[in-house]
Amino acid sequence: MELNLTANAPDADLIKDVSEATFMADVVEASQTVPVIVDFWAPWCGPCKTLGPQLEAAVTAAKGAVKMAKVNVDEAQRIAGQLQIQSIPTVYAFHKGQPIDGFQGALPESEVRAFVDRVIKAAGGEAPGDALADAVEAAEEMLAEGAAQDAAQTFAAILGEDPQHAGAYGGMVRAHIAMGELDQAEALLNGAPIEISRAPELEAAHAQLELARQAENAGPVAELTATVEAEPDNHQARFDLARALYAKGDAEGAVSHLLDLFRRDREWNEGAAKTQLFTIFDALKPNDPVVLNGRRKLSSMIFA
Repeated sequence: MELNLTANAPDADLIKDVSEATFMADVVEASQTVPVIVDFWAPWCGPCKTLGPQLEAAVTAAKGAVKMAKVNVDEAQRIAGQLQIQSIPTVYAFHKGQPIDGFQGALPESEVRAFVDRVIKAAGGEAPGDALADAVEAAEEMLAEGAAQDAAQTFAAILGEDPQHAGAYGGMVRAHIAMGELDQAEALLNGAPIEISRAPELEAAHAQLELARQAENAGPVAELTATVEAEPDNHQARFDLARALYAKGDAEGAVSHLLDLFRRDREWNEGAAKTQLFTIFDALKPNDPVVLNGRRKLSSMIFA
């Protein structure tokens, strides 16, 4: 499946080292057609060594929607003076020959990407992040409607554009879970890029995989319900009933029984009720009413 997520083709001279002699052509004139982000740096500047590669990665990911100029202030003191560069790293974005945005000092990688996206939008372009976000939303809708195969193909196309997109990677895992391909889902999780291996989206997918594995061995709901009603203190039966209910799609019922089990004996089986509750909370969306109500009730019992 092919998915066109970018409107601009990659540029051969996307990132340039710019001198005082080439600043006018590579920044001022070039910014007439595409915004140019200028990184003022120096070899002795520690934070510059972190920020520079982050900017380059974000600019490269934009695939021609923005360019980057690297200016060594030790070799371009006149330009630095004209722009009143007081400290480095300093970053300016030029559009139509004028600075339109900027910042000083190193930033977290997420803020660097947000800055690049903001510059592209200010220049009237579409940030790749917007297109990817739209594609992820479309894939999530497919998955919610039961079209897991189509969702998997869309998530794969997104990962072709950005292999470290945590939302798409987690979505891909969940699509395979939905298709019953648990071994494939596990292989994907085990092979996740280290940069996103601890992302919330992958943690959620891992929790869903664990619950799906449990569902393979879940007991019959009717029999377990009868056992729990006849033996309210049968903790194992109540725990098994909660797992069976979740496997049947009744997350609220599962959480209710786990909370009851925690209330009866929070230390049973090394705190299994609490652990299972957190697994369910991680698997569901953070704003799911089942999660919000379940966390509130659990907290009230823990801190009572």
